[in-house]
Amino acid sequence: MDFIQIAKNAKQVSLKIAELETSVKNKALNSIAEAFKTKKNEIFEANLQDLEFAKTLLNEGKLGKSTFNRLKLDENKMRDMIQGVLDIAQLDEPIGKVLLKRELDKNLILTKVSCPIGVLGIIFEARPDVISQISSLAIKSSNAVILKGGKESINTNKKIMEIINNALLTVDGFPQNVLQQVFTHDDISQMLKCDEYINLIIPRGGNKLVQYIKENTKIPVLGHASGICHIFIDESADINMASKIVVDAKTQYPSACNAVETLLIHKDFSKKDELLASLELNEIKLITSPECWDMEYGDKILSVKIVENLEEAICHINTYGSGHTDCIITSNSKNAEKFMNNVDSSGVYWNVSTRFADGFRYGFGAEVGISTNKTHARGPVGLEGLTIYKYKLAGSGQIVDDYVKGLKHFNHKDLV
Repeated sequence: MDFIQIAKNAKQVSLKIAELETSVKNKALNSIAEAFKTKKNEIFEANLQDLEFAKTLLNEGKLGKSTFNRLKLDENKMRDMIQGVLDIAQLDEPIGKVLLKRELDKNLILTKVSCPIGVLGIIFEARPDVISQISSLAIKSSNAVILKGGKESINTNKKIMEIINNALLTVDGFPQNVLQQVFTHDDISQMLKCDEYINLIIPRGGNKLVQYIKENTKIPVLGHASGICHIFIDESADINMASKIVVDAKTQYPSACNAVETLLIHKDFSKKDELLASLELNEIKLITSPECWDMEYGDKILSVKIVENLEEAICHINTYGSGHTDCIITSNSKNAEKFMNNVDSSGVYWNVSTRFADGFRYGFGAEVGISTNKTHARGPVGLEGLTIYKYKLAGSGQIVDDYVKGLKHFNHKDLV
């Protein structure tokens, strides 16, 4: 089947899934979770095939270490995959929510109601658990999805999608073609041109992938190009807290986009040497004169800079950061407030690891990605970020001319 037909199918089914009852969607999600439990060994076997292929690419220098690390599925990731699906089933229905209800005039009622975006095009590298997250969120938010994963995870991707769609076949009333998968490089080119049928592109991958997509499509793009996250150690920071947070933010999952990449330290922080020593004990390589300050290492490497004050730290982050997630460690609440108000990022934290920037940890069930956009959705994008809204106006024969001539007048009275 050619890509245009796949896109047409997605557009057609997006109109059907938009009117599905919540109970049908939740039954679909619970069926997927149960299928993952019973078929997880099949997924692990497919993943092992991909890991063997990825090792070859890694040795040939055709695959980065951070990408390789994201590829592996284990019992912990499988547990999170299953729990994520179940959590999404438990979330409130995101479609049909009344966001505003206003009486414009007697018997002229305006209602703003949440609705699906329509068709999502997802392009991602490695991370086969992305399929589970996005598919589950798409089902709950009544969107159709076309997914294109990287060649390094093709066996895992196929197996996960096969299990998902087989589970959906068992659910009465759930339409086919809600979740479709494509595989070739040409499919990406076709997807990016398909603005007639696709409403939103969501890339999940490295800077090169995201920039390529943004430069080659008319379709709106939701996502982030890179994760240049910072932690600023203020002069009043507690040394034990600072060490614990920075170690977690750098080593808990170094290849994640919310791992810290640059450490800024106030010149008057008295425990600087102790802090740096504790980081080195945790096998973190410290670089005090990096080639550039906007480097995403994806490894246990950390750029370090001494700054004069809070203002310099904020300026540095707004200059070199990627608008992802940045943190201040301080016991000074005024400095914390100033930092969080003035750092221009989708996530601004006080005394907490940047690794908390995640839809699952925010209680969204899962996420389709983290957005550094300033329109529609920002930060970890869960169900709410996959909805838009429409305005419904119900009247009783009113016409605009009566209001223009002053025969009738607007009330603009909020009812909700």
